[in-house]
Amino acid sequence: MPSLYRKIYNFSFFGKKTKECGIYFLFCLSCFFLSSCSVSKYIPQGESLYTGAKIKTATDSSFTKNETKALDEQLKTIIRPVPNSSIFGFPYKVWFYYVVGEPKKEKGVRNWFRKKFGEAPVLASKRAVNVNTEIISNYLNNEGYFRSTAIGELIIKGKKAEAMYVANVKPRYTISKVEFIQKDTSAFSKSLMQTKAGSLLKVGEPYRFDNIKLERDRIDKALKLNGYYYFRPDFLIIKADSNQNTRQVNLFLELKPNITQTSLKQYTIKDILVFVDNSDSTKQKSVQIRKGLSVFDSKKAFKGQIFNDAISFRSGRLYNSQTHDASLSRLINLRNFKFVKNRFEMVNRSDSALINVIYDLTSLKNKSLQAEFNALTRSNNLAGTQLGVNWLNRNIFKGAEILKIGVNTGFDFQLGNKINDENLNSYYRLAGDADLTFPRFLLPFYRVRAGRNQALPKTNINLGYERLVQKGIGMNEDSSTYRYNQYTITSLRSSLSYNLRKNAAVEHNFTPLSINLIRPKNISEEFVDRIFRSSNIQDLLRYDQILITRLILGGQYNIVYTPIQAPKSRHYFYLNAGFDIAGNLAGLFVKKQADDSKRIANTVFEQYARFDLETRYYLDLTPSIRLANRVILGYGLPYGNSKSLPTQIKQYFVGGSNSIRAFRARSIGPGDFDVIGDSTSIFTTAYGDVKLELNSELRIKVSQIINLAAFIDAGNIWLAKYNDALGYSENSVFGKNFYKQLAVGGGLGLRLDFTYVKLRLDLATPFCKPWLPEGERWVIQDIKPFEKTWRKQNLILNIAVDYPF
Repeated sequence: MPSLYRKIYNFSFFGKKTKECGIYFLFCLSCFFLSSCSVSKYIPQGESLYTGAKIKTATDSSFTKNETKALDEQLKTIIRPVPNSSIFGFPYKVWFYYVVGEPKKEKGVRNWFRKKFGEAPVLASKRAVNVNTEIISNYLNNEGYFRSTAIGELIIKGKKAEAMYVANVKPRYTISKVEFIQKDTSAFSKSLMQTKAGSLLKVGEPYRFDNIKLERDRIDKALKLNGYYYFRPDFLIIKADSNQNTRQVNLFLELKPNITQTSLKQYTIKDILVFVDNSDSTKQKSVQIRKGLSVFDSKKAFKGQIFNDAISFRSGRLYNSQTHDASLSRLINLRNFKFVKNRFEMVNRSDSALINVIYDLTSLKNKSLQAEFNALTRSNNLAGTQLGVNWLNRNIFKGAEILKIGVNTGFDFQLGNKINDENLNSYYRLAGDADLTFPRFLLPFYRVRAGRNQALPKTNINLGYERLVQKGIGMNEDSSTYRYNQYTITSLRSSLSYNLRKNAAVEHNFTPLSINLIRPKNISEEFVDRIFRSSNIQDLLRYDQILITRLILGGQYNIVYTPIQAPKSRHYFYLNAGFDIAGNLAGLFVKKQADDSKRIANTVFEQYARFDLETRYYLDLTPSIRLANRVILGYGLPYGNSKSLPTQIKQYFVGGSNSIRAFRARSIGPGDFDVIGDSTSIFTTAYGDVKLELNSELRIKVSQIINLAAFIDAGNIWLAKYNDALGYSENSVFGKNFYKQLAVGGGLGLRLDFTYVKLRLDLATPFCKPWLPEGERWVIQDIKPFEKTWRKQNLILNIAVDYPF
């Protein structure tokens, strides 16, 4: 079915003349300068505006230049307060704060503008300088630079003040010995000694106080996995014995004295009690789900099986913090409860080592209705409106199942003025979807394992229908225009899928059954006549590929891996991979027809295998500068009935605001084919069976609202194998010279972060155009930003919401 993806705006850039731009730039600088001077008069008498701090790190020869520089940058991040936001030294938010003036009403418009766009001045303080010198000294000693000191002073110049700090840093101490002290032979002491194997404190590494705290937290987690519910990290003490001559530290970990026996016991679960919607145990009998698990549900709203699956605690087993977290997470992820509260109570006995687990649950409303209206534009120069209505029913079968039924309709019309070319189209869309989600696998042989997964496995059954009517504009002999139906496409789809999230890092999605029937009908004679009158032979070939009945019988598997970022790590990684296979089982059991095709109900079904991989890697160079990278690989192999992947449904495309931003969406490829230059064609979008895309972006945080970026994108699409029926040349097939056909572009970006909405503006230009003759594809030398014609043809402004990746 033709894909009508949401468009993120693309505009050609029209600049002013160079002289006018220069005058405008100087005018802006003058305004900034004058405004900057005007801020000073608002500063109270005897006060100064704090403009920031400078720090000098004094070290000896044992430090390398890189170590000194890194330490200097780290010390800057701990200095407080943070000065006001500024551009070219101009505190624009402070200026706006004073210009708006004191609001008369707490909830008035002036007060909203002042809080949203203004900022109260940060005034200089000698006390803050003294506090910062102590903070710097403490930080250095906590990092192992023992006996380091810092001094600071406030330099005042008129109504502005700057802090200056000097840090005298001594050589760093390293760990020489780590010892866990066992004072007795109790069960707790043995459990404590068993945690030593995974210690974070390593001999030879620098001493860091943060590692001391992390080590205590690690031991606490290890003990809580073994029943010690009432133990706390601050019950442990780590003593440090330093040697000034060797600059080494011996660490001794032991239990603090006078710890109560309650904190040192291993606790066993006795009863698990679940209270739904303030049910009263004194007025209602509980329903026992299994030994030790009882549910109080006065409204009998939920089946007991859902709590049996979600709660992993078992009566008679030791308390386990992993089981605790998993059970709580499962109940929350059911999306049936507004509040989920968990508490533990010790069984009232003098020598008790038993605890009861209690859950207090407050249900959400079972049914809800939501309506949404959108005005939007799409990637094929369509604009229009869309109205959607969604009805939600939670707990429809009393097992926390969720039924969602949505209906949306819309009208899209073609932007442009090509009536003479009969290229103005409009679309009417009507779609409906029904999703039924079960918080369990609907498989007889699957069993939920206690304490393993953070969310219950899910089974989703989907049924959807979509109807698309395309209308065109024709012209009568008397030059008057009329509107006619070109064709109608209906899509009926259904799927059965399973979702399993083992932990916060790994998620699996498996769809063993997916059916999609796409049927064109009501194809008008006017539209067919227009195709056959086209001077481009590829229109006829593509028409044959698009407006035919398609049946896709397939299945998919997808895995998402997002490893948890280590504390203070500068690295972040993301991976999304999967495969999509269609027609393989049907191909084994269906015989070939006379035309060498295989059919079900007289309909040819698609046969292909598609593999996808997307990886992202982020590196924080500094607290305000991040390098973001993305690689996308896609490969589709059509076989049997299919000459290519299903056009516009499963095929790949590149270009647009979230892809290669220097090119319009679906305007690149396949290979060196020139879709844009093929001006006689009716179908001006490019699709392929193979995809490669590379993106790299340097993101700079200037202020809380303003962020800048510099980026470069590259990629293309290709056919998996040559097929003359598609009308492309052999250069459109993926081969060993694929790298010579990569489209490359880059540019600069401005991002405005309004907390809930991030508005993105990316201005990009092509560096390499793959459709040009080999040897002429790189056009960097042709960049002429001061020429209006070049800007109109080569600059693309993308306006979007949120980051591209």
